[in-house]
Amino acid sequence: MLTYTIRRLLQLVPVLLGITVLAFAIFHFGPGDPIVMLLGEQASPAVVQAERARLGLDQPLYVQYGRFIGNIMQGDLGISYRSRQPVLEVIAPALRATMHLAGVTMLLTVLIGIPVGILAATNRGRLLDQFSMSVTMLGISAPAFFVGIVLLYVFAYQFRWFPSSGARGWTSVVLPSLTIALHFGAMLARMTRSAMLEVLGEDYIRTARAKGLAPSRVEYKHALRNAALPVVTLLGLQAGHILGGAVIAETIFAWPGLGRLLLNAILWRDAPLVQAGVLIIAFMFSVVTLLVDLLYGLLNPAIRYR
Repeated sequence: MLTYTIRRLLQLVPVLLGITVLAFAIFHFGPGDPIVMLLGEQASPAVVQAERARLGLDQPLYVQYGRFIGNIMQGDLGISYRSRQPVLEVIAPALRATMHLAGVTMLLTVLIGIPVGILAATNRGRLLDQFSMSVTMLGISAPAFFVGIVLLYVFAYQFRWFPSSGARGWTSVVLPSLTIALHFGAMLARMTRSAMLEVLGEDYIRTARAKGLAPSRVEYKHALRNAALPVVTLLGLQAGHILGGAVIAETIFAWPGLGRLLLNAILWRDAPLVQAGVLIIAFMFSVVTLLVDLLYGLLNPAIRYR
């Protein structure tokens, strides 16, 4: 397992370098002059040129990229044009809020998707299977903004069980996380059902049943473990998307997360903030992918040896 982990870590290095190149390109090749955005349209050409020289933006690109990498290694991602604060200080609260939202969302996604998928697979062709798959199709098809507005109207305005916006205690995270989890949970349920049906037809499952093992033991210990690879893959992708910022849910519920912050940064044309956000999101997605690969090795030792 150690060799497998080291190999995956080494494979992550060129990916991370590619991420830094992308973030660097956003700053230098995006629309507009970053110095003009920093100083304002009224700044004279002489002042713009002096500021460009002060920031080292008049140097060759390879020199700027080397300095960019060095700053990243020191935790310096630049200064926000809008707030005039270090980018990390601006992003840190939004990142914490997104991590909170992502954690609750993933928990709800698993609690919704895997049990529903198992129930549908073990009752294939029956009324429970047909009903659950119809509901999951509705969950996949319904737009997130529509689901969020319905939840907001019913549970925040009608029953007043949860706050309608902001991050004011644990109840504030329920509606935005449920908005995302209903969609991802429906996808996970269908994937779990498909993977379980494929495994439940294998000879060793029939043998386990013939030996008189309890149905729950057969389903959860033998079938679910061997059906876990596609399920884990989908969970990893979903975690990456959630960490990247569920912009719609964060906007509807005014959740102060990373996705909403970056959307505003794009509207503000705050290039350093957008650059840092892309860098952080891509890095988190890469780390999630690495964790999924390592989990593959734990679930199926044959993957490690290949």
